[in-house]
Amino acid sequence: MTALSTGPTGAVAVPDGDRAAHAWQMRELIYGHLRSRAVCAAAELGLADTIGGGSPTAAELARATGADPVLLARLLRALVSFGVLRRVAREGVDGFGLTPLGETLRSDAPASALPTALLVATAVAPAWERLTEVVRRGRPAFAEVFGADFFAHLDGDPWLRGVFDRSQETGLSLELEGLLQAVDFAGPLTVVDVGGGDGALLTGLLQGRPESRGVLVDLAAALPAAARRLAGAGLADRCELVEGDFFTALPSGGDRYLLRHILHDWDDDSCRAVLGSCRRAMGPGARLVLVDHLADEPHEDPPDRGPSGQWGALMDLYMMSLFAGGRERTREEVAGLLREAGLTLVRATLLPGGTGVLEARVGGGPGESGGER
Repeated sequence: MTALSTGPTGAVAVPDGDRAAHAWQMRELIYGHLRSRAVCAAAELGLADTIGGGSPTAAELARATGADPVLLARLLRALVSFGVLRRVAREGVDGFGLTPLGETLRSDAPASALPTALLVATAVAPAWERLTEVVRRGRPAFAEVFGADFFAHLDGDPWLRGVFDRSQETGLSLELEGLLQAVDFAGPLTVVDVGGGDGALLTGLLQGRPESRGVLVDLAAALPAAARRLAGAGLADRCELVEGDFFTALPSGGDRYLLRHILHDWDDDSCRAVLGSCRRAMGPGARLVLVDHLADEPHEDPPDRGPSGQWGALMDLYMMSLFAGGRERTREEVAGLLREAGLTLVRATLLPGGTGVLEARVGGGPGESGGER
């Protein structure tokens, strides 16, 4: 525990205007965890779906959610101040409606934030709360909190696995348009989704491309959900599901090999193994497409359609809390891993929020840099 120094005796030192502003800003950062907890509490209570398009009162919401009416009213007041809810006058009693920000917590909202909030509330936040221990000891906290590593824990909890898959799917909806613009998927292609989970990415890529087919590679636990999704989208006859370990071997013959948010879960040696598997499977003309947050995105005001430049930093802290060796990498760090695997970075596109779409071809090695950017 850090020891506090003893301040001087006598009159309280009063900061000037700039120092006072910075002191308040720092306190907002310190207490920022409570904003997250308030939003996660709203998600766990199902407030956004309960409110829907209406404007129920605090008492009505308390009855619907089984919450304490007095304390719920205070949570609602806080959510109004955070811009999640708005007050609606109802014959002398305040009702509460959703703002456009609050609408994103509805389960049926496009790019719904609800599954992410539930994932954070139930599985991620307890590991985040041990960040000091993580930094001091050099290892993630998740396994110590839950008794298993992250993906093993998911596989043992079907509800949580569903929440995680849904969170991945809604995140994909924010990236898919940019991915399709950044990479050429035209023509009759075989697309291999490495670690493809429940098939959301492959579904998005194959819909509207009847000449293409897909191969999804993942562990056995993920394949039933992928089969259901692909069948529901009418794609079962154009997709092959392969149980496999991406550290050892992958199906050959693909035109595009996809790794979406895979490398950031692993240390450099594990990434080299995954990329080596891709390289061995890729034939002439094949391309590897990496989608990952980049740690070296510029820290600037948020763009019109994306989060602030702090997003990469936040995701890097997320990774270090959950995964041994997990991290967000800079563009050059990714390019270096590609070179070591015999692959060359030929194109890198930055999507809103700092997600990178990096395309690589077979060829190159130590000393050879990527080409077109």
